[in-house]
Amino acid sequence: MKAIILAAGRGERMRPLSDRMPKPLLAAGGASLIERQVRRLSAAGICDIVVNVSHLAEMIVAALGDGGRFGVRIRYSYEAVALETAGGIAQALPMLGGDAFVAVNADIYCEYDYARLAAAFERPGQERVDWDAYLVLVDNPAHHRHGDFSLGRDGVVGVASQERLTFSGIGAYRPDFFGAIAPGRREPLGPMLHAAAIDGRVRGERYAGRWIDVGSPQRLAALRAILGDTHDTV
Repeated sequence: MKAIILAAGRGERMRPLSDRMPKPLLAAGGASLIERQVRRLSAAGICDIVVNVSHLAEMIVAALGDGGRFGVRIRYSYEAVALETAGGIAQALPMLGGDAFVAVNADIYCEYDYARLAAAFERPGQERVDWDAYLVLVDNPAHHRHGDFSLGRDGVVGVASQERLTFSGIGAYRPDFFGAIAPGRREPLGPMLHAAAIDGRVRGERYAGRWIDVGSPQRLAALRAILGDTHDTV
């Protein structure tokens, strides 16, 4: 199974830090956010990784290289202008192949086992599972109290207004879910997932472990405090 790490965003809420450093390269606990994602994917046996890049792209490429020092292969999907999540994935599809793949935001801290995503699409004796996306959902953080999706006992992801959970930025998808998006077109992922959930084409699970959306300087500081690191300044 391949993976794409989504690292092309400008990081507006992280300014001024993200003016001089792409948000995925901000460090906590002695390692950058994106390096932690690469290492967790590698630990799960997912060693063929695409990184989409736009803002300060050359800094991310210089930091990760070809992935050899992490035991993986990294390729880059360049976006002259950030294409949003679904648009970025669609542009990278030729690198991701014809099978289901993992997609994860570069700017989160999470201890989820990515091997679980591969298992969601690999069912012995079953040629094809009947969904297009599998999402990891978490309890709603303080900055997103209303959540995104509901989760039934059977793992069906829905859009009920009650008892919603938050999409973690971690998921697995079939390539044809993005097949109607022309390369180079900006397209957000949220509306696509909402429509697919209404159609019953999304499954998922709730993850109760540590997860932090490192979307602001305050949340970055909180993560650094959790990891016991007071030395990272960018």
